[in-house]
Amino acid sequence: MNKPHTYPLSMRVVHWLMAALVLSLLFAGLTMVKSLGPWQQQLLAWHKVMGVIALLAIVIRLIIRLRSETPKLPDTVPKMQQLAAKLTQFGFYVLLFVMPLSGYLMQNAAGRPLSLFGLPLPTLLNTDLALYGLFREMHGWAALLLVLLIVVHILAALYHGLIQRDGVFRSMVRK
Repeated sequence: MNKPHTYPLSMRVVHWLMAALVLSLLFAGLTMVKSLGPWQQQLLAWHKVMGVIALLAIVIRLIIRLRSETPKLPDTVPKMQQLAAKLTQFGFYVLLFVMPLSGYLMQNAAGRPLSLFGLPLPTLLNTDLALYGLFREMHGWAALLLVLLIVVHILAALYHGLIQRDGVFRSMVRK
């Protein structure tokens, strides 16, 4: 069976919606730790809800990915770049699970119950300040690694779209 030249519409839509969600969550998270403004509590509440939505979205994205036929990288892409692309994609999936899970567990360990649109979410941990610290560190480091991967991903996309013009960028932006 021939591989498609573009990603399925469902994957492209989820990719770009998640990109917007993740970038806004990272921006909000970095803003919250740098300020003690009166708006911080509202931003934190929004960040928690959207983090839970991000966790649900990555599960949906993974299901779509496992059920979809995706384009193969062109043969002109060197093997090391193909390996880097696979490792980056794997890193994204890991970090997109670790970020919301560590945030969720951090809130549990702090004794702060979470809800999604008024529905209480299960508490998985008892209050434990040591665990809170561990999950907070994990959340922070995962955010930094995610920012690094995003920069690498954007640079690679621009390289393929503007310099190589090999169809790799086009496969995620149009049919």
